[in-house]
Amino acid sequence: MKASAVTLGFAMLLSGCAAALAGDTVRTPAAEPAADTVATCTNASQLATWSNKRLAMMTIAVPVPETTPSAVTTEVAAGAGAVLLFGSSAPSNLGFQLATLRSHVPGRLGLLVMTDEEGGGIQRMANLVGSLPWPSYMGAHWTAAQIQANVAAVGKKMAAAGVNVDLAPVADVDGRNVAPGATDPDGWRSFSGNTAVAARDTVAYMNGLRSAGVIPVLKHFPGLGGASYNTDDGPAHTLPWATEKTVALPPFTSAIAAGAPSVMMSNATVPGLATNPGGLSPTQITYELKGKLGFHGLVMTDSLTAKAVSAAGFGVPAAAVQALNSGADLVMFGLVSNVSGETNAISTAITDAVGSGHLPRARLIDAAGQVLAVRHVNLC
Repeated sequence: MKASAVTLGFAMLLSGCAAALAGDTVRTPAAEPAADTVATCTNASQLATWSNKRLAMMTIAVPVPETTPSAVTTEVAAGAGAVLLFGSSAPSNLGFQLATLRSHVPGRLGLLVMTDEEGGGIQRMANLVGSLPWPSYMGAHWTAAQIQANVAAVGKKMAAAGVNVDLAPVADVDGRNVAPGATDPDGWRSFSGNTAVAARDTVAYMNGLRSAGVIPVLKHFPGLGGASYNTDDGPAHTLPWATEKTVALPPFTSAIAAGAPSVMMSNATVPGLATNPGGLSPTQITYELKGKLGFHGLVMTDSLTAKAVSAAGFGVPAAAVQALNSGADLVMFGLVSNVSGETNAISTAITDAVGSGHLPRARLIDAAGQVLAVRHVNLC
C-alpha cells in the first residue's frame, strides 16, 4: 500500500474517533455474518431430549436371581440402568445369559451388572470366580499388595462372566470379632478396627477391582463401624458425627483421593449431622460427600427395602424420589415378590415428582448422566 493511502486511512480513523468523542454517531461497516454456531454435544444435552420415564429408568437398579437374569428383560428393555444379582451359586453360563440380557438395552448403551462379592460369607459367585476370605482376615494377614493381587484375580473372572460392578469394598472401620448380624452390620466384613489399616486395605481392594475392569463401590458412607443396629433389620445410628469425622471418614477420603468411581450410602442416621437415613439425606450426600469431600462419581443408595427406611416413614417409591432429591444417582431395592411392579411404581413416582415440580428435571438428568459416566458411555 502507498504512503498516501496509509495517511488518508489514518486521517479518516482520527476523524471517526473525534466524531464519536463529540457525541456523533459513527457508522461502521456491517460485521461479517458469524459462522454457523455448532452446539457442543454432551451427554447432558442428549439426555435432555429423553422422556422423564426413560431418565427415571436409568436411575433404577433392578434385582434379579443370578440363576435367571432373563427375568428382568422387560425392565432392561425399558432402560433400567443396572441389574443387581442375588444368590449364592452362579450358573456356569452366566456370561452368556448376561450378554443376552445386554442385547435388550435400548441403544446398546451398556448395563451395570452388580453383585456383592466382598469375601467370606458375602460372596455371590465364588463358584465361578474363586473365593476370598473375610475382609477382617485380609486386614490381619495380608499386605496391601496381596489384597490387590487376590482381588484382581477374582475381578478378572467377574468381568469375564459379564459382571462389571462389585458392591465392595466395605470401607467401614469396625474391629468387633463377630459375624455380621442384626446387632452389628459389619464385624468380619470390615478390614480392621484401626482406621489407618482400613483405609490402606480399602484402597488396595478398590485398585484390585479397577485393574480387572470391575467398578468398585465404597460402602457404607460415612461409615457403619460401631453402628447401633443393622439397618436391614431396623433403624440404626452411627457413632456421633464428631467421632465419625476422625475414625470413619479416612478410608473414604483416601479411596476418593485415589479415584474411587462410586460410593454407596448407608441407611443409618448420624447423630449430630442428619436425622434421615444416609441415602435419603441431602446433608450426608450433597453437603458432605459431594461438597466437602469433592466426590463427583456415582452415588447409590443401599437397599430401599431396608427396615430402617420404612421406619423413617418412606415407602420404596417415595424413598427413591427422596434419594434422588438428596443427591443419589442410582436407587436399589431388594428381591421382592413383584420386582416388575416395584420397578414400575418407582419409575412412576419419579416421573410424577418431576411433573409436579417436587424433583427438578435437571437433577434427574444429572443422575442419569452419572450412571452413564461410570460406564464411560458417550452419547455424542
